[in-house]
Amino acid sequence: MPTVTEKKPPAAEPARRKGRYPKEFRRDAAALVIDQHRTVADVTRELGVVEQTLGNWVRQERVDRGEREGLTTEEREEMARLRREVKRLTMERDLLKRSVAFWVKELDR
Repeated sequence: MPTVTEKKPPAAEPARRKGRYPKEFRRDAAALVIDQHRTVADVTRELGVVEQTLGNWVRQERVDRGEREGLTTEEREEMARLRREVKRLTMERDLLKRSVAFWVKELDR
């Protein structure tokens, strides 16, 4: 049993990546499948990414190139930004409603 000062041996499983891959990496990985006509499985073995993940990148790259119907990456980013803004504005509106109701109630006393 390792003590506090001893290091544990490395895990048998490969470390899972946390967070997102850079945009350029995703675009280049999808291009390997689309432009070089390689299979998704072949590229995933080479790059060490999950097959479903690469498949999603390929699908999105085809949308971005106009080869497939759907929202482009830029449109998705804009939608996410607008949703955040709507959420923020809704919270501000609700806060203002409550404060007005509070002040009206105070004036009626």
